[in-house]
Amino acid sequence: MSNQVHLQQFKDQLSQSITTGVFVKISMGNYQGNEKELKNIYVRLVKIKRAAMLSFTYRYKTRDIIKNFPVTEGITLTGNFISNDFRIATLFTTEKEVILEHGKHQLISVREKEVKTKVQPTLAHNKEKKRIIQPGGKSYLQELKISDADGNVFKNAQDKYRQINQYIEILTALIRELPAGKINNVVDMGSGKGYLTFALYDYLHHVLKLDAKVTGVEYREDLVALCNGIAGRSGFDKLDFVRGTIADYTVGSIDLLIALHACDTATDDAIYKGIMANAGLIVVAPCCHKQIRREMEKNKAKNELSFLTKYGIFMERQAEMVTDGIRALILEYFGYKTKIFEFISDAHTPKNVLVVGIRTAGPVTSVKDREVRKTEIKQKVEESKAYFGIGYHHLERLFGLDK
Repeated sequence: MSNQVHLQQFKDQLSQSITTGVFVKISMGNYQGNEKELKNIYVRLVKIKRAAMLSFTYRYKTRDIIKNFPVTEGITLTGNFISNDFRIATLFTTEKEVILEHGKHQLISVREKEVKTKVQPTLAHNKEKKRIIQPGGKSYLQELKISDADGNVFKNAQDKYRQINQYIEILTALIRELPAGKINNVVDMGSGKGYLTFALYDYLHHVLKLDAKVTGVEYREDLVALCNGIAGRSGFDKLDFVRGTIADYTVGSIDLLIALHACDTATDDAIYKGIMANAGLIVVAPCCHKQIRREMEKNKAKNELSFLTKYGIFMERQAEMVTDGIRALILEYFGYKTKIFEFISDAHTPKNVLVVGIRTAGPVTSVKDREVRKTEIKQKVEESKAYFGIGYHHLERLFGLDK
């Protein structure tokens, strides 16, 4: 048989396997094309908005890229790939494997082999992820309109449910860096309707088996009353919500402080409260960066970045980075190990930045060495302010470091 006949035979078997419902996947390897670092392509059948699609996973050396195509277009694309770029391709079905291979002298062969283990195909777009917070038997999720009494997550609450679990996953990794059993007091500043606060209490008490006290701080009185009612009916005896602002909240001892999307300088107030309470872990997701942006716009410092900051959108992004960068420096000044990372919710919400401070014992250093390090950090803050034309940073002023 000619090469064209073998290629058509493979495409026909692919099309037939999809039509008859026995298609599992395609694996293409031994890439000989011109796209740098592409190694393999894997194809599977998915259902997106009730339409069958072929999902192509392009496996590169350091990343994966997923593209979805209508079935007919995907079959044509597969034919192009196995004709020109990939020297071997395997079609997996529930009944057999069909292997196409480019051999010596550019000759193509197709062979089949029977499968020993039957694999049932799935049309799930993504593999079902095991969530830390499961909806079954959670009365607080019912009262917050996340799930029904049978533990089914409402369609319009899927994004919020995934977001809750994503935050818990992030906190799980950060909590592991703290000494075991050292979470006794948790404060969620700006707790809102309490979605994360309830889930975190649930996780600490029922997964980690910690007897931690959790407090939500919220200015809106109706939300405080709502959340306290849900906490009482859920039997969450060590969870309470108090009315007040972050700036006015009186802190005692805190092991974990959270402030998600506290607007502008309220994030600074939360960090200040956490440091003053000697919190072991501080996690904030800043929202708005107006204070520093106003400073930068007022003074209009001339520097190498002026060609960027003359544009409003770039000024906004620069203000965000400068604000959070100085926050991280001040956390380090007070002995915290810092992390700043960006995450994107799997609910496709906008990007968020988390600023994290972890108080660790660290290596034993002399008082002199610590003071030298603090002097270096303070100098870096001053240099940064001067470079961007910043008169003051709110968190710096709270500690009196701007004097």
